[in-house]
Amino acid sequence: MNDKIGGAGRDLTVRVKTARKRSTSSTRWLQRQLNDPYVAAARREGYRSRAAYKLLEIDDQHHLLRKGARVLDLGATPGGWTQVCVARTGAGKVLAVDINEMDAVAGAQFMQIDFLSPEAPERIRTALGGDVDIVLSDMASPATGHRMTDHARIIALCDLAYEFACEVLAPGGTFCAKVLQGGTEAKLLIRMKQMFTRVQHVKPKASRADSKEIYVLATGFRGSILVE
Repeated sequence: MNDKIGGAGRDLTVRVKTARKRSTSSTRWLQRQLNDPYVAAARREGYRSRAAYKLLEIDDQHHLLRKGARVLDLGATPGGWTQVCVARTGAGKVLAVDINEMDAVAGAQFMQIDFLSPEAPERIRTALGGDVDIVLSDMASPATGHRMTDHARIIALCDLAYEFACEVLAPGGTFCAKVLQGGTEAKLLIRMKQMFTRVQHVKPKASRADSKEIYVLATGFRGSILVE
């Protein structure tokens, strides 16, 4: 990843005045967006979200997205991670799945489905032509502002994504999902370590410094039987 992402020109800061109908928190969010180099880079380089740079950095460090790999992007909307997957693995082997609609990404398939539905595993295998090599999840539930509640919700999503990954992954496969600092719940980590040869946390630079967001990366899937 280029350390000078977003440009290395003048150090300008855009300041936003609080409008009558805009809350202080909304003003802070807008100012942060306007001054975020990853937001500017995503706009310039054609990525649908700044989140693309998180996956780019994770892949630069850990080399997940090899050419020809079958990749499943869970909760893919708006498609930034899907774009990275296509660029790194090649067209035709990337499947984006979301319960919501998503504009097509060139070189990727899209399936609008709840991945928790009974038919989802078989439909996904059929679409990709076999078991999946890499399952990615950048899913997050809407923030409530209550730390423990937000942590519990995102761990629950990670847990669901992990169990689904164990249904569709090929031996040797990889799982990467978003959690929050404060720790992935001990029970889930123990289960992951039983099913993968290596489990670690990663924090890409594109993840904002003031965010508790972090990713759990599990590699070397051992098999398809879940360990309780």
